[in-house]
This record gives sequence, structure tokens and C-alpha cells, in this order.
Amino acid sequence: MAGSFGSITSALSALRYNQVALEVAGNNIANATTEGYVRRSVVGASVSSAQAALWSRYDGHGDGVAVGGIRRMTDPLLDARVRREHGLLAYLSTSRTILARVEAGVGEPGPNGVHAAMLDLRNAWQDLSLNPGGTAARQQVLGRAETLAQALRMQVGNVTREEADQRVHANSLVSEIDTAASGLAALNHDILVTEQNGTDAGVLRDRRDQLALRLAELAGAVTTIEPDGQYTVAVGGTTLVQGKEAGALVVASGITPAGDADGSAISYRVDASWGSTVLPTGSAGPGGELGAVTEVLTTTLPAYRAGLDAVAADLAASVNAQQAAGYDASGAPGVPLFTYDPLVGAASLQVAITDPAQLAASSLPGGALDGGNADLLSRVGTYPDAYQRLVNGLGTEVAALERRTANQASLSGALDDAREQQAGVSLDEETVNMVAAQRAYEAAARLMTTLDEVLDTLINRTGLVGR
Repeated sequence: MAGSFGSITSALSALRYNQVALEVAGNNIANATTEGYVRRSVVGASVSSAQAALWSRYDGHGDGVAVGGIRRMTDPLLDARVRREHGLLAYLSTSRTILARVEAGVGEPGPNGVHAAMLDLRNAWQDLSLNPGGTAARQQVLGRAETLAQALRMQVGNVTREEADQRVHANSLVSEIDTAASGLAALNHDILVTEQNGTDAGVLRDRRDQLALRLAELAGAVTTIEPDGQYTVAVGGTTLVQGKEAGALVVASGITPAGDADGSAISYRVDASWGSTVLPTGSAGPGGELGAVTEVLTTTLPAYRAGLDAVAADLAASVNAQQAAGYDASGAPGVPLFTYDPLVGAASLQVAITDPAQLAASSLPGGALDGGNADLLSRVGTYPDAYQRLVNGLGTEVAALERRTANQASLSGALDDAREQQAGVSLDEETVNMVAAQRAYEAAARLMTTLDEVLDTLINRTGLVGR
């Protein structure tokens, strides 16, 4: 639009545009510490009334500026990478935390651990072999045997309690996943409706991104952006959120609602309006925290418990067999020192003898003061070595998780930094933007004043002649 009045329109558009720029900069500064907030920037669009037409001419030089939109400074590809790496970090961190707690309960190496109790029992047998007639030496063997049995039962108890805690944890994670999925589906709908009405939905998009990231951390969820801008979320390759609808992730088997084990393998299922699907198990199943808890419950802790059971079984079998090959203080054949139920495992290990005289220290019948069998009992079985391998395996796994978690934390941190550079609020940068918008606003206001003076001259003074 040409002419003086067209210039007023240009100045007015500049005032409006820079007012919006000031408001956006102020909003960025106000939310500099708001978690999940993505900074905004104003997109300007040059305005022109020129129209392509036959024989048309345009004598103007533009008609000002308009707000083309408020852009959230995000990169969908970078956001997807952040979600993926945070999901893996949550998986590793959760696994490390659980196993480090189990390792702390093992107490190895140390003077109060199972291995120390094994060595003490073997030393007690050696002492008895040197003094087979001593009551104190016999009583010491029984005391050391009871200490070892208690130590093994205590470790099994620690594993059992950790399993119980993690079953409750799994139920809690499933509940949190369902809540986040429902919230994300609701935001999908709200964002679509809000933007169709021409209203900015930046705050809603910030919240949706936070929920998508949280779902990645909880279950390794993969988020796909649809052509209409809505998020589709899948867990273990199965759709959990689609448009405004969210399915329900449930524990299909393995864990009761109360957190008890039901004797079946742990599995999960998504129930939704589009169908009910059982999620795959193993690495193809849920990731994130839920995947870590599931793997610990199905693989790591059962394997360690089986190792303890094997150690207890070897201890009971080897010692009882050697006891049967010797003779007690009265000359009678030895009776089992330990009781052990294979169906229960190490938790069932108990000392069966209460009378020290029943220890079969002698390798000769007739009650001879011989300590040959006690010497053999101090060396029988491979349970100390088996236990050391078991504990070393756990320690190696925890150390490997520590290294992997540290490496993954570095990678996730680098991605977070890259995202923060783009989406985070820099007070220095916003101050510069604010001052620039202020100066532009002042210049537009000055232009408006100048045009007012020009029009005053044109309207009120043109044609007047001096008298």
C-alpha cells in the first residue's frame, strides 16, 4: 500500500510485531528455570498487498510486518535421540542400583561374609583333627557350622526381600506408565483442538514432550510423530498411545496385584480399544526402568539364588558324605551334619547335630582318639571355590554396569547439553533480544510521530499562503 496512510499501517505493524517480540522474550526470561520449558522465538513475515494480475502495477515498497508464528526451538531428531538414550540410561542405572544393593548385602570380601564362615569351619575341623577328644574343639565345629548356615540363609533372605521389593516396584512402574500414557493421549487431543482454533499450544507441547521422555525412561517407549503432529507411543513394539486414545499396560503374569510371585514367568500386556497384545520378553520387551526390573527378577537374581543353592547343596552333600565315612566319639558311624531340602534351596540349610560327640572326627571305628576324618572334612567339597566364583561373577557384573552407566551418562549428558543449547533459555541472549525489540519499537513509534507531523503539514497547512 503506497502513500502516507500506508506508511502509518507499516509503522503500526512494526509496533505490534515488536510488542509480541518483547512479550516472548519476557516469557522466556520468566521460564528460564521452568523444567521442560522450550524457549520460543517470533517468526516475522513481511506483508505486501501486491497482487499478480494483468496490467497491474504496484507502487509501494511493502506494507509492514506480521507475526508469522511463535516457534518452539526444538529439533525432533535430537528429541528422539534424547529419549532413546535416556531410556537406556534409566535401564542401566536401575540395574546397577539393584545389583549394587545386593552386592552390599553379600559383604564380600570381609570378616563377616559367607566365605569367611567357610574358612572358619574348615579351620575348626583342622583344630578338631589335632584334638579329637576335646569337647571345646567339637563345640567350635558346631558353632562354626551354624554360623555358616545362618550366613547362607541370610544371603538368600536378602535376595528374597530384594525380589519382593522389585515386584512391588514393577507394579508401581506399570501404574506410572499408564498414568503418563493417559496424560499424553489427552495432550494429543488438546493440542490438536487448540491449534485448529488458532491458539498457541506451546505450553501443552512442552508437557507432552516431558511425558514422552518420562515414558522412555520408564519403559523404553518409542515416540513417533504423525503427519498431524500427534504422538504415537509404542512399548516393546506394541502401540500404547494412538491419537487421543491410550491403552493400559498390565502385568499379564508373574506378579500379583499385591506384589507376590504367582509362579509363572513375568510378562506384560497392552489392553486397548484396538486390541489386546502380549509384549515380547527379553531385549525385545519393555526397556527403561521396567525392563531393568524385569530382567533382574527373571534372570539376574534367580541365577544368583541358584548359585547359592548349588553352594549349599555341595556343602551339605560333601560334609554329610564324609561324616558318614567316619565315626563319632562313641565309635558309631557319623550322622549327617546338615539338613538340606533341594526343593527349597539354601534357605533350608540347617545344622542337624546338637551333640558335639556326634561329630565323626575319627576315621577308625571303636571310639579311637583319631582325627583323620576331621582332617578330611576340612578339605572336602568344592563349595568355597564355587562360592568365590559366584561372588566374583556378581562383582564383575556390577563393575561392568558401573562402567556402562558412566559411559551412557556421558552420552546422555552430551545430548542434553546439545538440546539445552537449542531449547534452553539463555538470559544473555534474551536480554539482547529484548533490547533489540525495545529499540525497534521505539523506532516504529518515532516513525509514527514523524508521519503524524507529515500528515499535519499535508492536511492543515497545504495551500495556505502568507498574508
